[in-house]
Amino acid sequence: MVISGLQKLTLLDFPNHVACTIFLKGCNFKCPFCQNKDLVLPEAKTTTYSEEQILKFLEKRKKVLDGVCFTGGEPTLSAGLVDFIKKVKVLGLKVKLDTNGYNPEVLKDLINQNLIDYVAMDIKNSFEKYDLTTGVKFVDVSKIKDSIEFLIRGNVPYEFRTTVVKEFHNVGDFVAIAKLLQGCSKYYLQKFEDSDTCITRGLHAPSDEEMNSYLNVLKTLGINAFIRGKE
Repeated sequence: MVISGLQKLTLLDFPNHVACTIFLKGCNFKCPFCQNKDLVLPEAKTTTYSEEQILKFLEKRKKVLDGVCFTGGEPTLSAGLVDFIKKVKVLGLKVKLDTNGYNPEVLKDLINQNLIDYVAMDIKNSFEKYDLTTGVKFVDVSKIKDSIEFLIRGNVPYEFRTTVVKEFHNVGDFVAIAKLLQGCSKYYLQKFEDSDTCITRGLHAPSDEEMNSYLNVLKTLGINAFIRGKE
């Protein structure tokens, strides 16, 4: 497991909790709009932390922190993730997992072992545009569907979320996504922001009007949807 970043305090990443965020290197997707390119691109050099360093930090801060967020990259690719989360749980901390949902068996195993307290799963796009949006050919969307259906069954609190990019998303995509997410508890749209850390520069955010139109479509189709930051 390659730990490539530590945000020592966040009040935003883990709903209703004071948390820290651990960034794990490696991903099975290469989304052009990803803002963590150093965690995704294998050749990128990053700072690394040992598990012992992180556990020492958590031990010192466990009376201040409520929980730990694991993000990436894609955390479920990391060997040793299950064992490391067990060590975090021994400290009495809650765990949030960010995932793209492409490893449903790992996701299920973590939840079935009661190691995860909250999941945030990215929905990249309508299934027809997953290859385009993830930058990877031949994405097996049945794995994404498996993870969606497992979370909706309600074994752990969760949210779905989509980073909305002007070049990749339109109204038809959100109509298709709504069909996938029927019965979900929460679905967030978050507006893309270009930055130096993106894999591909020069992409654009949708307008506020476009974001609101997507939200209205989702709500009309029965999805409990929100725009991030405007709940």
